[in-house]
Formats: sequence, structure tokens, C-alpha cells
Amino acid sequence: MRTAQIIGTGGYQPGDPIDNATIEKLVGPLPDDVLNGLTIEQRFWMIDPRTGEHFDSNSGMAYKAAVAALAAAEVEPAEVDLMILATGTPDYTLPPSVNLVQEKLGLESCATLEIRSGGAGAAQALDIARLWIEQGNATTALVIGVEAISPAIAPVFLETEPDKIRMRDRIPLYMFGDGAGAIVVRAGEHGGLRRGATRAIGGLRKPGIWAIGGGTHAPLLQQQRSKKLVDLRVDVVGAGDFTPVMVSEALSHTLEAGQLAAADADWCLIPEGNAGWMLDSMRDAGVKTADWEALEGRIFDNLAMTGACGCAAVPLFLDNAWRNGMIQPGQRVALIGVEATKWMYGGIVCDWTAPTPSPATQSNESV
Repeated sequence: MRTAQIIGTGGYQPGDPIDNATIEKLVGPLPDDVLNGLTIEQRFWMIDPRTGEHFDSNSGMAYKAAVAALAAAEVEPAEVDLMILATGTPDYTLPPSVNLVQEKLGLESCATLEIRSGGAGAAQALDIARLWIEQGNATTALVIGVEAISPAIAPVFLETEPDKIRMRDRIPLYMFGDGAGAIVVRAGEHGGLRRGATRAIGGLRKPGIWAIGGGTHAPLLQQQRSKKLVDLRVDVVGAGDFTPVMVSEALSHTLEAGQLAAADADWCLIPEGNAGWMLDSMRDAGVKTADWEALEGRIFDNLAMTGACGCAAVPLFLDNAWRNGMIQPGQRVALIGVEATKWMYGGIVCDWTAPTPSPATQSNESV
């Protein structure tokens, strides 16, 4: 039986880590309870925090993560016949970032898709790759999640004194980071990805996050006259209320689709799954389900060290866990991504087959 196996991952984050003390100098402090609830200690930006100057790009970070993943999988770029990229912050409206990465990899021809589902996108992309491979339409797929959020939030503090910045505008600076993660999926004969799950459950709810500007929602001349070309708005209260509901449904739906009991899962990746605000909100909302309780001690992410990085979160956190030897062949891993813009989730279960990478391929530094 033809299956789709994860055979390698790669991750990349630009520049030096930016700690909370640096953010405080830029935008002012947060109340201790809010800061502790975010559970984020550092993040990485593709811009210079002092000037806003770019020293990387969305497609550049995606390319670097892709190179790291291909090297870990011992796959040449020319072997890739399907590339799927998830991002909410592309270099341009058109052409798609996935095709810019294709060009950087030197690939004359391959099937390409781009997904704009935020944090849910990478898990959705893995399920699409699984289908293509199982049906014989592809042999080697490269799935990439990448986010360049810092350029959108830099106008909050550039040329503005910290004490002039509103509290609600400070929070995104403490939350978001940039980066990319990539996953190589190849046809095999056993193990690998199981059927995935995805749903948008906020069709009648207002967005939890809006990135307003640069699109066609209003005349471009009108947008140019706005104080900020891109306005990133985060409904902190709404996210606190509804994200736990979305995560709970995502977990149960993913396990059901993958025919895996929570007690039989070795690991479950949920970005922000261990964040203080999330756990408090789940308890208050009464949505810490039996599945969640059964997974106690086996839910992981790397949020504290990366910041919230949207589409990059699932592949970036997976890469960290695999390279650190946490995930081993024979284990069953559930990968879940959630997105608060319109309350979407994607999840997929994997019977892990890839051995821990050798020391020679452990590094995920800039290439």
C-alpha cells in the first residue's frame, strides 16, 4: 500500500533572538499577568528593530528552511514534484511566494500550490500532499509554512515613543515572530501520514485577527492616506474566549480522522497548547476534554523560544522536536494548527518513520 512518509524537516528564523526586555524598550511594558500568560520569552524578526530595514524576506526564509529540510531528508531539489507553501504574509500579492521559492531552488517545473489559512495552513498542506502521493500524482512533496509578520507591526513603534503606544497595540509586538519551517514527504510502503481533518468554525463570528491594508477592500488612494498601510488588529478577549473551543474541537476531530485514541498518541503538537492564557481559558470555559486530559505531558510546542509565527509554527516546532530526538521512529504524532482570523484549524496524525538526523544535519542555522 502506497503511503506518504515524512522523511525530513527543516527550520529557519532570521537574525538574533529578541527578548522581552528589548520589546519593552520599543513599545513599553505589559502588565505582569498578561506577559506571563503569553508564555513567550523571545522571538525573531526579519527586520532591524531599530530602523525597520529588511534583512530577509518571506520567500528567502522559506527557501532556507526548504534547503535544511531537503538536506536532512537527503533529497535533491530536482526530485520535488509537488511544493505547497502556506503563508499569510507573502512577498507580493502575485506572483505566489511558492513560485519564488521554486525559482530559488532552481526547479524549472513542478506542481505548486499556495494556502492562506494562517496557522492551520501547514497541516492542511500536509493532508493535500498525502492525497497526491497516495493517489500516485506525486512522489516527493515539499511542504513549507512561512511568516513575515514583523514588517506589519513595525509601524506601531517606529518613530513613536513607547509611552504613546496603546496597550492593545503593544500586545502583538510581544506575541509575533518571523520564521519558516519545511517538511519533506515521500512515497513509502508503510507508516506515514493518516487522513487529516480541517474545518473553519467561525463562519458567523467576527475575525479574531485582522490584517487590514494592502488588499482591495478599499480604494488604494484611500488606503495610502491611512495612518498605517497595514493595521494588524488582535481581538485579545475574543481569542481568549473562543480559541480554546477551537483547539478542543481540532484535537478531537484530528484524532477521530486519524483513527487514533488520545491515550495511544505519543506526542501532540499544538502551538500555544501549553501557554498560560490558553490553559486558564480552557479551564474557565470547561473545554479541557477527556482527550486533552489523556494527553497530559505529551502536548508540545516551542512557542516560548520562537514567538507566535502563524503558518511557520507547525513545521518549525516539529523540526525542533525531531532534531532534538524527542520524536522517534514508531511513535504516533498528532500535528494540529489553529488560526484565529476566521477560526480555522487543520490537523493530521503521523506514524513517524524518519530516524533522528545525524549530527552533520542537526543544525538549522542560516544557509
